[in-house]
Amino acid sequence: MEKKPLYTIGHGRRGSADFLALLKKYGINYLVDVRSFPFSRFNPQYNQNALKRFLEEHAVTYVFMGDELGGRPKDASCYSHGKIDYEKVKTKDFFKKGIDRLKTAYSKDLDLAIMCSESKPEECHRARLIGRALALDRIIVHHIDETGNIKDQVTVMSELHKGFPPEDLFCS
Repeated sequence: MEKKPLYTIGHGRRGSADFLALLKKYGINYLVDVRSFPFSRFNPQYNQNALKRFLEEHAVTYVFMGDELGGRPKDASCYSHGKIDYEKVKTKDFFKKGIDRLKTAYSKDLDLAIMCSESKPEECHRARLIGRALALDRIIVHHIDETGNIKDQVTVMSELHKGFPPEDLFCS
């Protein structure tokens, strides 16, 4: 039997009902919030407490992992010249711990989506950092894009790199 993928999704400007419909469409029972700051000025329904309550009302378990897998870590050594450096983040124990937790969820075949705010996966750390780290460990990652459709990790990285995905995603 084929393994279930780990999904990612960005809430973007979706309404709560549309967001929930996508989670249900793809059979998601666990939502892992990887926003460093789990709040939204423009979409308060995605503020951490409101989102957690909403999801739990609809039988989806909310898990916060922004401290481990967020795109803007508190650790100042993760930045070069004021800009996040994913190569540095990947070496940090907090990041490795978060990836290990996702790998455990994958091994248990949990129906899980990793959530951030950006609706386009190619513009978000959930593909550029988290998805890439998972793919290197042979974990199937499917991104729910801004249209609600699925893109696999290789497709997203290929779009990001103008048709030339990183070779490390093709290791066999």
